[in-house]
Amino acid sequence: MISYKVYNSEGDVIAEEQLSEKVFGQKPNNALVHQAVVAQMGNERQVLAHTKDRSEVRGSGRKPWQQKGTGRARVGSVRSPIWIGGGITFGPTKNRNFSKNLNIKMKRKALCIALSDKVADERLVILDELAISEYKTKLFKKIIENLATKALNKEKRGSLLVIDAMPAAETKASARNLPDIKLINVENLNLLDILKYKQVIATRKAVKTIEERYK
Repeated sequence: MISYKVYNSEGDVIAEEQLSEKVFGQKPNNALVHQAVVAQMGNERQVLAHTKDRSEVRGSGRKPWQQKGTGRARVGSVRSPIWIGGGITFGPTKNRNFSKNLNIKMKRKALCIALSDKVADERLVILDELAISEYKTKLFKKIIENLATKALNKEKRGSLLVIDAMPAAETKASARNLPDIKLINVENLNLLDILKYKQVIATRKAVKTIEERYK
């Protein structure tokens, strides 16, 4: 087990949490993390570019002129790729598939490795409770400032990911307008967000949910 401090919204230490080494104490595995990142990005990628082949472009199927006797090159259709306005031979099509399969154990281990890196580098802060009763950005900002002063790693300040078990509507609205800060439900926890944001704040309930799910 890993002993980790728990902070309140004022930035004061109020307790210690015992973190599971199966989730927050994994050894680095760059190859697995890279594989999981490529898979997630590929599965999220949309196929937008599409060019028409000779069967899709507009134009008559009639042979423009007879095969022999005109002195011109033989041609079978105005939709030929070598004609202006004809089909495209090797262009991108909407039938491309960028999705990649990765089994659940590998996905979960990659996510645990990313979380373990935050713990090892002291870039994870456990918050006792994230409770905001009003739709006010300054209330959420005040909590972040308190933690930034006393808990967050000052040498590694930057973007911030906040994870809550079930954030209330007031909390979501209060966090929406702050730059470089993202608030997510623990159900939407994913590898790309953990890697993208430099520091992570997770509520006590969120940490418990993560341990129950991934260990």
